[in-house]
Amino acid sequence: MSKIIEQERYTCAIGAMQSVVAIPKALPILHSGPGCGMMVRGFFERSTGYAGGSTAPCTNFSEQEVVFGGIDKLHLNIENSYKVLESDLQVVFTGCTAGIVGDDVESLAEEFRAIGKPLVTVETTGFKCNNFVAHSEVVNAIIDQYVQLFIKNNPIRSEKNTVNLFASIPYQDPFWKENLRTYKYLLENLGFKVHILFGPESSGVTEWQQIPRANFNILVSPWYGQEIVEHLEAVYGQPFFKFPHLPIGANETEEFLHGVLDIAKHLEIAIDYDNATGFINHESAAYYEEVDNLATFLLEFRYGLPNHVHIIHDAGYVVGLSKFLLHETGIVPKEQFIVDNTPEKFQQAIEEDLKTTSSKKSIPLTFEPDAGKVQDIIRGLSHEGRGLIIGSGWDKQLAKEKKYDFISASVPSPYRLVLTTGYVGFHGGLRVMEDIFNSVLSTYK
Repeated sequence: MSKIIEQERYTCAIGAMQSVVAIPKALPILHSGPGCGMMVRGFFERSTGYAGGSTAPCTNFSEQEVVFGGIDKLHLNIENSYKVLESDLQVVFTGCTAGIVGDDVESLAEEFRAIGKPLVTVETTGFKCNNFVAHSEVVNAIIDQYVQLFIKNNPIRSEKNTVNLFASIPYQDPFWKENLRTYKYLLENLGFKVHILFGPESSGVTEWQQIPRANFNILVSPWYGQEIVEHLEAVYGQPFFKFPHLPIGANETEEFLHGVLDIAKHLEIAIDYDNATGFINHESAAYYEEVDNLATFLLEFRYGLPNHVHIIHDAGYVVGLSKFLLHETGIVPKEQFIVDNTPEKFQQAIEEDLKTTSSKKSIPLTFEPDAGKVQDIIRGLSHEGRGLIIGSGWDKQLAKEKKYDFISASVPSPYRLVLTTGYVGFHGGLRVMEDIFNSVLSTYK
């Protein structure tokens, strides 16, 4: 049987260069063939940031480097990158060819560190892992090779109400910027100082240098990023709170925030818990006011609304959206598909998390990195009523074939421009509702 995967919804390990692109004034340097960076840029779209896409320096590994090695070319490339691009942090990514040849990139990095140039190296050969896994390896490499340099000025766990947040993977999650902004808004209003680390809400490398100061870490993810918080627990003794799916809408956002407050109480953190609870109640009341307004539309609209949904996404979105749609819109999750190539050791926990969505009906769940197979499965399904597909731009034609409504919510997404949209939190839940019902209204005649 063929081992070829059709419509892969992630990239190889070097796609984690986007995690560096998402750090203000950080620079990925590719020790790879010229096609690697172009592949990443083409897959994620609108993802160049300060020094991504075709701006990212690359050694353009050729036949000559395959034979003689490319370490001298990389040395020159790094030297010139300091001259041309104003950056605060440089991270070298090794592609497949460099990994096969065996260039000693770490020794080269030591040369630059010796002259005060903080250079981080990460092995991201494409055959090693995908970018979900490599994201954690990049973050941990920056912690070990860069953050550690500033440990004397950043005492471990010295700021009781400070947390490090690890949630959306930059660019892999098309809504990552607004999602991270929302997490920061929610947590700050509980009384925490939040290191968000990526995107426009981050202060860049100075914020990374202060990672050790945090009292504990927050992970919002079913599996990706787990290695980061476990590593921080090992090196800095920072405990972590894990929320296993995206908190979308009132129910899950309240559970997430109260979970954070519970661990804060356990760690005896001095924040105003009455004020924090009041904030949650206020945000929830504002959310339900909008839901009440929506109820009028739903009662009067007779055109036909979707009554079931298939989601093709990563594990965090599949579970988070399933819970939200069933409990807060009445749309029933039917067969669901996780396409992030979830490691087997995490699959049972994700299945158990999804089972808690409903005590009456089980939701069929398939882990399948081949989204082409997923589309074929959905083509063969038959359910009564109007359906909805939430997936990537590649699923638009499938929805048309099935005469289903469609929302593009994962990469690649050539049919949707995302600037300030987010799906996390109270406002995120309302935005999901807007997207669903606007999709329905777009076909109304």
